[in-house]
Amino acid sequence: MTKSFMTILAALSATMLLAGVARAQESKPEDKPKTTQPAPADKKDDKPAGGGSGGGTSAQPAEKAPEKAVSNVEYVKLTTSKGDIYLKLDRAKAPISTENFLKYVDKKYYDGTIFHRVIPSFMVQGGGFTSDMKPKEGQDKPISNEWQNGLKNKRGSVSMARTANPNSATSQFFINNVDNPFLDQPRDGAAYAVFGEVVAGMEVVDEITKVKTTSRGGNENVPVEPVTITSATRVKETDVPKK
Repeated sequence: MTKSFMTILAALSATMLLAGVARAQESKPEDKPKTTQPAPADKKDDKPAGGGSGGGTSAQPAEKAPEKAVSNVEYVKLTTSKGDIYLKLDRAKAPISTENFLKYVDKKYYDGTIFHRVIPSFMVQGGGFTSDMKPKEGQDKPISNEWQNGLKNKRGSVSMARTANPNSATSQFFINNVDNPFLDQPRDGAAYAVFGEVVAGMEVVDEITKVKTTSRGGNENVPVEPVTITSATRVKETDVPKK
């Protein structure tokens, strides 16, 4: 083998080696490969839509729909045999009593009940008896007393009626005809919980306090002629008559 031939062979080998390096450089991944970071928990677009599964991957639960905002106040119209009374309920300060009252309204429990206890210059009480002075069935469990919510038993306020047990209120309520601050003082461990107020129809409450009363079935201050709550329904603020 001659010296010139060896030189040519060496040069050819070097050329082939350089070509292989070039091809390797063309197929080399990036020095800083892109990585897939987990999406932030609140990034909705990166969350799967729907609950289907497939391809061996576990599907994530569908995102929960936002809950409907709950108003801090609710309005109820009491249609009575003496006229209409509009109540404004304070859910912000008396959530338990408000939800309890609305539950009875929604299931039409108050329809056909009477104001069975009427005392002038004090209050009118209803929501538990039928026109024949029979206790209406279908009451739910008693609720907790919310008497420390800052609301006072003043004229026009609506409160939960109860027995000597502070946490015995169910469906019965009363409307104060005058300011009754003594009802804000703890008795039997608690006062009487206010949860709303009359915003229209207070003159109807005043008319109810003027009816003749008697004793009936062991109950005092019962109207001689029943004062009936024909219906109790939720209404909007715009439905309340302006003073």
